[in-house]
Amino acid sequence: MTATATIRMARTQEPTPNTFWSRLGAAFAMFRNAKSITGLAILGFFVLIAIFADVLAPFSPTQVDNTARFQPPSAEHWLGTTHIGEDVLSQVIHGTRGVIVVGFLAAIIATVIAIVVGVVSGYVRGWKSEGLSALTNVFLVIPGLPLIIIVASMFEQPPLVLIAAVLGITGWAWGARVLRAQTMSLRNRDFIQAARANGEPLRRIIAVEMLPNLMALIAASFVGTVTAAILGLTTLSYIGVIPVNTYNWGTILNWASAQGAFRQNQWWWYLPPGLCIAAIGVALSLINFGIDEYVNPRLRSAGERARAMKKKGLNVNDAVTVVRAPASTHLTTSKDTTA
Repeated sequence: MTATATIRMARTQEPTPNTFWSRLGAAFAMFRNAKSITGLAILGFFVLIAIFADVLAPFSPTQVDNTARFQPPSAEHWLGTTHIGEDVLSQVIHGTRGVIVVGFLAAIIATVIAIVVGVVSGYVRGWKSEGLSALTNVFLVIPGLPLIIIVASMFEQPPLVLIAAVLGITGWAWGARVLRAQTMSLRNRDFIQAARANGEPLRRIIAVEMLPNLMALIAASFVGTVTAAILGLTTLSYIGVIPVNTYNWGTILNWASAQGAFRQNQWWWYLPPGLCIAAIGVALSLINFGIDEYVNPRLRSAGERARAMKKKGLNVNDAVTVVRAPASTHLTTSKDTTA
């Protein structure tokens, strides 16, 4: 037996780690592609701004400078000032905190509910499964924004936590439907049947056996809920449902619209918050595209093929693939053939 065969046999005999943490780490492999990394970098930038808003903002968002009203960007006010001399950059930085808090809090609430309802209803059978499925269908048709308007009208200054809770409670149904369908597919797999035969309790089967295999769908549901919550918050703030003294990007646009910044082309007031909304939307979309590329086998194989072609110096968009002959290959001329 050769040395190569011995090494190959030793590798095949090595036990493959199949612990919970190894499977959990493999589940987060969806964030290792270029799209997910780019999206996470942009999202992390906004998260850092939200955390260190008090340090990064040059002024208080409510500080008034009577000598600098409607001032365009300058050395002192990088993004200009409002109609009463407030610094737009400070308002944008402090507004990031409200957007991030509402987006992530609503997504956490919705994802937890979707996991509990979706996975349990997909694993159990009988009236329990049908009852949870009916509950999901009811929440699918509940309109979120009108409900938030009604709830907000009951408070003089509704807190952002309440807005996030309403967005999360009304936004979990779609994720629960997807998780239920995937769980119904997983419950008949061999490893689930083996865990059930070993007498493992329901909570351990769901937490240890199923959740690592559902992590891609859970992450996609979380990202989608963050996007919907941020758009919902900025929309409600722009139309004036949320108090304008609670700074976020939507309230900045509300003030700019009310003071005629759009008509007077005072772009430094409304363009920065609009670009921030677009940037965080792009970041979340890139993360979602990265997850889709990981989950979908066709997209994953296409991405791997494209990266392999780029490493070889080939153009992915070429209609005809260039075939490179090895340097040692020599063409046979007609004289050689005749000889």
